[in-house]
Amino acid sequence: MKVVVIGGTGLIGSKLVAKLDEHGHQAVPAAPNTGVNTLTGEGLAEVLKDAQVVVDVSNSPSFADDAVMEFFRTSTTNLLKAEAHAGVTHHVALSVVGTERLQGSGYFRAKQAQEELIKASGMPYSIVHATQFFEFVKGIAAEATDGDTVRLAPVGIRPIYSDDVAAAVGRTAVGAPVNGVVEVAGPDTFQLDELIREALAAKNDPRTVVTDPHATYFGTELEETTLLPGPDAQTAGTRFSDWLARQV
Repeated sequence: MKVVVIGGTGLIGSKLVAKLDEHGHQAVPAAPNTGVNTLTGEGLAEVLKDAQVVVDVSNSPSFADDAVMEFFRTSTTNLLKAEAHAGVTHHVALSVVGTERLQGSGYFRAKQAQEELIKASGMPYSIVHATQFFEFVKGIAAEATDGDTVRLAPVGIRPIYSDDVAAAVGRTAVGAPVNGVVEVAGPDTFQLDELIREALAAKNDPRTVVTDPHATYFGTELEETTLLPGPDAQTAGTRFSDWLARQV
């Protein structure tokens, strides 16, 4: 099976390409540095020739509200049009658990717009919603930092290892389109503030984590279950504590 991976040289994309190759599929990484640009359409027709599946794990180079919306709208529109012309039979996109509940954030509004374009396209599709990656804990802490204080809400989160995300996306890509959303999450539930406190302590980071129920998360105030998947989510195997121990 030929699977084109948009964003195939990034964190998830490179892992996904390797996993698909290991299972005997023809995985083709597509990104600006391989001559494929979904914003301009450059290289799309060529790379999609004879492809059965397209997996979009790309991300916007800018997270500014207007730029990220333009990226996901333009990129997704160009990609779906090119897929229809090439005869692709399954479009898979990676998105985020809680996207529809995080609409105070420009980034998540753009991800919601991406998902709506896919659902309206008529293309058989699967959308994989993953919880936040272990690797993003550093970014969550940075976004919530003011001076030496990190303000975070005591809400639930089930972070996941990027390898496990790539595996879940790969399983979805080679399966039949679900024409809906598949959720995947890590095995353990944390309070967001405690998760970041544990991560900073492991790195001997001197910042103080302050528990604040009204602290915003990338611009959105959180409810207890905003970041949590539903009861039917796939559960990945890698524990945060095991991953963290390998980082220090």
